[in-house]
Amino acid sequence: MTHITRLPGNRRHVFLCALVVLAVTASSVAAADGGPGPLGVTTEAETDAASARVGALFGPGGALEGGHFCTASVVHSKSHDVIVTAAHCLGGGTVWFAPGYRDGKAPYGVWKVTRTYVGDGWNDDQDEDSDVAFAAVGAVGGVDVEDLVGGNRFVTGRKTGATAVTVTGYPNSRETPVRCVNKPTVHSSTQQRIDCPDFSSGTSGSPWVDGDGEVVGVLGGHEQGGSTEDVSYSVVLKDEAAALYRTASGE
Repeated sequence: MTHITRLPGNRRHVFLCALVVLAVTASSVAAADGGPGPLGVTTEAETDAASARVGALFGPGGALEGGHFCTASVVHSKSHDVIVTAAHCLGGGTVWFAPGYRDGKAPYGVWKVTRTYVGDGWNDDQDEDSDVAFAAVGAVGGVDVEDLVGGNRFVTGRKTGATAVTVTGYPNSRETPVRCVNKPTVHSSTQQRIDCPDFSSGTSGSPWVDGDGEVVGVLGGHEQGGSTEDVSYSVVLKDEAAALYRTASGE
């Protein structure tokens, strides 16, 4: 089973819940060389600063009415409005981002994607080694999304499996996010994999966050993230991803 069912959307309506100021931390829940619990076990993600930066992507119907179909997360940028996801999640139509989404509620608002940044490798050939993308989201109530929930650093060139990572995502079948900690392994020179059960359709775009609060992978790539629910993939983040991030972030 692939991790994505793309859905178009065109309703232009912003639904904003009350803005709640969140005290954020710079580190992920995964310890640098291990993790907070057994590796390779998937559980419901706790409501905390780390999960608030991760959200569900919604398409048709606008706001929260169309059903979520992918995952994205806030990354640090000069403009404070950038999210990262898989390139195959951004196929056209209006998309909305709901950070910290749970049980039909968006505690940090719903943010409209205003611009997308997808590499030529994906645009030209849907190359699985280019399955990473960024998007800018519009401010809500004069507030940028990173100023509300914080943002993880997006980094490239990290050695696969150097530390455990925390993967957080939104399966289509659930209204709460799931989380798993494990060490990625090498699949090829351009792809990395991780063994985490129950990461089904909808989890494409889930960030892989190391113990230093760095996004070192994005669920996608090989087989658009994986053909089974128990093994997921990410592009090895190298020069192409770095250049795309610089364009999106203005850095």
